[in-house]
Amino acid sequence: MIVYEYPFNERIRTLLRLEDLYEKFVFFLHQESPHQHHIALATIFEMLEVAGRADLKSDLLQELERQKQILLAYQSNPNVEPEMLNAILAEVDQASSALAAAQGKTGQNIRDNEWLMSIRGRTIIPGGACEFDLPAYYAWQQHPFERRFQDISNWFAPLIPLFDAISIVMRLLRESGHAVKINAEGGSYQQMLQGKVYQMLRLSLDIELGAIPEISANKYMLWVRFTQQDGDEKPRSFEGEVPFELALCGF
Repeated sequence: MIVYEYPFNERIRTLLRLEDLYEKFVFFLHQESPHQHHIALATIFEMLEVAGRADLKSDLLQELERQKQILLAYQSNPNVEPEMLNAILAEVDQASSALAAAQGKTGQNIRDNEWLMSIRGRTIIPGGACEFDLPAYYAWQQHPFERRFQDISNWFAPLIPLFDAISIVMRLLRESGHAVKINAEGGSYQQMLQGKVYQMLRLSLDIELGAIPEISANKYMLWVRFTQQDGDEKPRSFEGEVPFELALCGF
């Protein structure tokens, strides 16, 4: 099964982009090649670009507090496992406290590092981080893996509370959705949402089908059009029935 996620608003779109960047960052950070560590560092710069477009810290703190109050209301529910609920509440409290304690603007430690900012400025230019452009950076890339790993980890460390908070918020959002099995006739599916507010949808289907969903949605209607791609040709409409699972997620 392959899962596609579609955001219903700009805030969730930003969180999904940061999740994707973080996944790539962790992968390249643990690789040994200097070229792969260059990608890890460049990914941090991309994170700053995405995170700098919104007041994520205050938004996440408000959402964590809101989720905490929702979870507290379940304490009197006999059908809820107390130990599991308390564990989730502890996670929310820990993430909220760490994020609140984070000083300054997101990634300010990197913005204050003139050397890193000089690298960031050159990475915008295609091929701009060559050894003759940034000899000091080239020299750093020749250090052993352990030192490069530790340096990048230290530069990224102040961002950890932000990504811990994102991880919890997105996990709770995903768990709020209930998957429903659907068959799309003729490669297309529409559903009226009747004004109910959702944050994100999750669509799962068998990768062997070769169907690719193109999704559009607002608070009134959801539309999924399935396409397929053959070789180098541009995607074309998928003809036939497409079985899939749909989960609408909202706080």
